[in-house]
Parts: sequence; C-alpha cells; structure tokens
Amino acid sequence: MTNTLILKPETANDARAVDALIERAFGPGRLTKVSERVREGANFRPDLSVCAFDADQLIGVARMWDVTVGATSLAFLGPLAVESGARNSGAGAALVNAACEAAKVAGCCAVLLVGDSTFFERLGFRADLANCVTMPGSVDQKRVLMRWLASGEPKALSGVLR
Repeated sequence: MTNTLILKPETANDARAVDALIERAFGPGRLTKVSERVREGANFRPDLSVCAFDADQLIGVARMWDVTVGATSLAFLGPLAVESGARNSGAGAALVNAACEAAKVAGCCAVLLVGDSTFFERLGFRADLANCVTMPGSVDQKRVLMRWLASGEPKALSGVLR
C-alpha cells in the first residue's frame, strides 16, 4: 500500500472488481449468512456505497442498501471488504465512516449492520440500539449493531428488518 487512500462512491464500472474482492474476502459461505437474506430483498444504493483505491487499485468496499425496521427507513451496511494486504491500515474504518456520512447527507436516520462489535463499536455502532430488531433468519443478536445518524438523542429501533 502506498498510503494514498482514495475514497469514491461505487460506480457501475467498479462492479466486477468489487464482486471479485468480496468473493476473495468472504468466499462462497457468505451466501448463507442472514445479511445476504437482507440484501436479497433490499434496494442497492451505489450512491451511498464507497470504494477505496490505492492509486488505481481497488482495495476495499463498503456497500449500502435501503431497508426498513418497522416503519423506519434506514441504511444497511455490508458487505465491508478490504484486501488482505490492506487490512489494519485504517481502510475499513475510513470506508465505514465515509459510507455513514453519505447516508447521513442522503437523510438516513441510522445505519444497521451485522458485524464484529469490537471493530464497529469504535466507529459509533451500538448493540443496544438494535437489540429489538428482528432479522430475517438466525443471528447472534449481539452482532446486530446500529449507528444513529440523525440529530438528537439516539433512538433504539424495534421491529422486523425488511
């Protein structure tokens, strides 16, 4: 890595490289996860999704999707993938923060994800805001995390994720 991280919204031209990166990062097992069930029924938001480039080489991506919990519309983050050689470089955190900022600018009140609390809590995600969110399948509820984006006090969401 050259330490020249460039973040850009995902474009249609990035799709093939992004799909290959996600495949390398997660393998075919990713298709069995509850997050994949969420994405199957959600509207992909490339305008909120962010790619990380080192020079002209794609090294990471954070994808975003439109979802609802009960009557509340919000964004669903995932997958977040970073090339193995670029992990622990700050690229993952930069991608998540940029995607959340894009969602905030677009008017989303929150971002929800299923992920590692050790990593995502450092970025403002909290399990207590999502502990009443029902996922479309079996999931460790402690891994369902939300980052509040709207002004004012964070609001815990309750209901079925769609």
